Amino acid sequence: MGIAALILWLLTAVGGAVLLGIWIAKGGARQPSNSHLPAPVVFGHFLLAGAGLIVWIIYLVVDNKALAWVAFGLLVPVALLGFAMLLRWIPVYRARATTETPEAAERHFPVVAVGGHGVLAVTTVVLVLLTALGVGAS
Repeated sequence: MGIAALILWLLTAVGGAVLLGIWIAKGGARQPSNSHLPAPVVFGHFLLAGAGLIVWIIYLVVDNKALAWVAFGLLVPVALLGFAMLLRWIPVYRARATTETPEAAERHFPVVAVGGHGVLAVTTVVLVLLTALGVGAS
């Protein structure tokens, strides 16, 4: 189950990197007024997720349960930050059809990328938790 979590975590990271790239390319980091997503939240989400992934890889190599719990502990704020960004993105997505709202950087996020990233992230969190709990271990 640990390897499955790793694979899903890597896929989630790829989706997140795509979204981050779009956000940066459309001026989200350069022009804070051009985004509803605060840069510290975006980069905090990214850095904590990356740190958790590194801890997870180390856990898989050394098989130390404490590291599995540290990785899970890092995923909790990652998930909270991700959910906060989702809640701030939804009104931007809904306002896409109108010209009343200034164009936000995250307006360019493909819905499939946001949804896929979220589904993969939730599945990753569940698999990491189950692994840390020892479910499915022999």
